[in-house]
Amino acid sequence: MNHIILLLALLAVFVTPTALVWLLGRRAGLPRWMLVAFLLVGWLTVFVGWSLSQRAQPFLFPDTSPCFSTRTTPVSQYFPPDSFCRHADGELRTVNGPDAKLAFWAAATTTVAMAGAAGVWRRRRV
Repeated sequence: MNHIILLLALLAVFVTPTALVWLLGRRAGLPRWMLVAFLLVGWLTVFVGWSLSQRAQPFLFPDTSPCFSTRTTPVSQYFPPDSFCRHADGELRTVNGPDAKLAFWAAATTTVAMAGAAGVWRRRRV
């Protein structure tokens, strides 16, 4: 039973949005390379953003959580994605470095640029 629930969750979360974007893009006449690039960078944005926002949570990554051994409280921020440790003095300190945030913003910018390029492509074709 658990395998069926997992399969349905994968279908709902990953397969359905991917298929919907693919079908809508093909109907609009977009080239395959543009759809593939948009989907890859879009999913990269989602996964990098999720990992950045959940990095401090000790129940997800107990061995690598920076908040686990310091007796601090993890705090998550979903947009822009970041994780913090709230220390005893009330100060929030981020656990993500600038390189990880750069990876998210590069992927997010590329996703938006690909969507804009698809609009320009579609407008010029018509």
